[in-house]
Amino acid sequence: MKQLKTVIFDVDGTLAETERDGHRIAFNRAFIDAGLNWVWNEDLYGKLLAVTGGKERIRYFLNDFHSDFKYVGNINDLITNLHAAKTKHYVALLESNAIALRPGVVRLINEIRQAGLGVAIATTTTPENVTALIKSTLGEQALDWFDCIAAGDIVPAKKPPSDIFDYCLQQIGLSADECLVLEDSANGVLSSIGANIPTIVTLNAYTQDDDFSGAISVFNHLGEPDMPCSLISGQAISANYITVEVLKELHAQA
Repeated sequence: MKQLKTVIFDVDGTLAETERDGHRIAFNRAFIDAGLNWVWNEDLYGKLLAVTGGKERIRYFLNDFHSDFKYVGNINDLITNLHAAKTKHYVALLESNAIALRPGVVRLINEIRQAGLGVAIATTTTPENVTALIKSTLGEQALDWFDCIAAGDIVPAKKPPSDIFDYCLQQIGLSADECLVLEDSANGVLSSIGANIPTIVTLNAYTQDDDFSGAISVFNHLGEPDMPCSLISGQAISANYITVEVLKELHAQA
């Protein structure tokens, strides 16, 4: 195993609880704008998260949960327009500071940078969503902290295929065993493991029942000095919360 050089973060559900409190709300507002009576409650949205990507999620909803929907026109155009409207609502939520980063995220990113390691992002959400989240939580200057922001439709296939992580590795010029991924979902783990990158998980309410086979360890969150994290499964750690040294230890055990 080579030395850890870069930590790659997923975004939705990993950096912040964006799915329940952000994307879901934004989708519902986009539906209202379009005159549609669709409502994605928390339970339904949890089921829709089986599919990654916003446009793909709308199509999944129509195919599997609302197959009797009739539309006069091009359904692809409808999906594209709904997703564009949803993105505007999501960015507006972020700009109003409605969504905060998860415990330990700010601290750990700062520690990673101070240790001289690289930081990158690999996500299925759009670049606009990533940029808005970073600006609203870390500040505009933080966009320069990331060696690569791999997002959205930049690759042909979204998670669980490994395309987005393969692309990220290519952009930062590192091999898989020089990196470590932080993910929150089964699809994310399938994607990162598919790229042969060691992975740890911080699950959330939507992903607590996911299958994280292949991950080194699964935690409830990253933790803080006054807010210990809990090990759900996998390799134990030598501290009460996730630090750079813990990341190095877990990477070495992969």
